[in-house]
Amino acid sequence: MVTGTLEGFGPAWRSALLAADAMTRGAGRIPEHEFDELAEHWSSEQIVEIVAVVGLFNYFNRIANALHVPGTS
Repeated sequence: MVTGTLEGFGPAWRSALLAADAMTRGAGRIPEHEFDELAEHWSSEQIVEIVAVVGLFNYFNRIANALHVPGTS
């Protein structure tokens, strides 16, 4: 459920962004159809990197939220 548009991105990047959105909104889960789309464009190693980066930033955000760290603009 990405808000905004992904029209400026090619299919590979769209699949990565949709997977990141799914991970962020779905407690780390990527629906099977979105994972299959990801696997069409990225190698297993690249998928691990995408998931690791998304997971790490979600982790940082949870810590910042728990500690009431103000956002930056």
